[in-house]
Amino acid sequence: MTSPHPTLEDLRTAQYRFDTEAMAGMLHTPRYRLRYFDWGQGQPVIFVHGMIDTTRSFCMQMQGMVEAGFRCIGYELANGTDDGAKLGVYEHPHFAEDLIALLDHLKLPTVDIQGSSFGSTITLSALARFPTRFHRVVLQGGFARRPLIRIERGLARLGRYWPWRMNQLPIRPTAMRKLEGGQFVGCPPEIFEFLLECSGTNPIRAACRRALILDKTDLRPLLPGIRHPILMIGGDRDGLVPRSAEAEVETGAPNVKRIEFTPCGHYPQYTMPAPMTAAMVPFFRSE
Repeated sequence: MTSPHPTLEDLRTAQYRFDTEAMAGMLHTPRYRLRYFDWGQGQPVIFVHGMIDTTRSFCMQMQGMVEAGFRCIGYELANGTDDGAKLGVYEHPHFAEDLIALLDHLKLPTVDIQGSSFGSTITLSALARFPTRFHRVVLQGGFARRPLIRIERGLARLGRYWPWRMNQLPIRPTAMRKLEGGQFVGCPPEIFEFLLECSGTNPIRAACRRALILDKTDLRPLLPGIRHPILMIGGDRDGLVPRSAEAEVETGAPNVKRIEFTPCGHYPQYTMPAPMTAAMVPFFRSE
């Protein structure tokens, strides 16, 4: 039986192609210098990354989409370290406004979109506020609210002042392997290292500010008015987004279908990029 997981060659090829073929650009929004990557030709799809991820994390998935005739565009969320963003005054609605600024900059009146984890909340906010700019929607590990527990909130309040990046925390690789390593069973070890690499470049204070923004965000009242076709992709072993949080989107928005990957955790863009592409291509192409 063919494995759903990528090989080391799959990873290396996608990384090389992303680094050499994706065109990098920068847009000055009213809040920060937004860096974006534009790869491929055809039907445009916007990728919105998660709380501590980057655009490059989608490279294996994007490669499959580009080969299927799509134009894949990803961008980096405001980090407050090297992009001029003032995170202390950045609020959740600003994420959607900066996304629309990117679409205007690229002269894209309507796009398909994939929001990953925290990026799913940005996507839902944009769908509600700017409905005519989007066609079909994929939410991976998606939710409309995800309040922090007390220890998460305390760590986020402390970490918003730390000057380091995630990869400068000495205990991080060990902690990540303990918490997330089980989701990468069946993958070459380099796939997990790629997760550490992508998430490690994020400034700690940016991740903590995003977490505190998320803590006070509840998009459930917006869901009934979001009529776009939505495909939710979940993992049967997702330890970060509870199934009940996904279900709130399923029942709250009127046009939602959900599929579940197994065995899969919170990071199918790393562990199951080919099945994600196989699910998304016909969905985005359907009328």
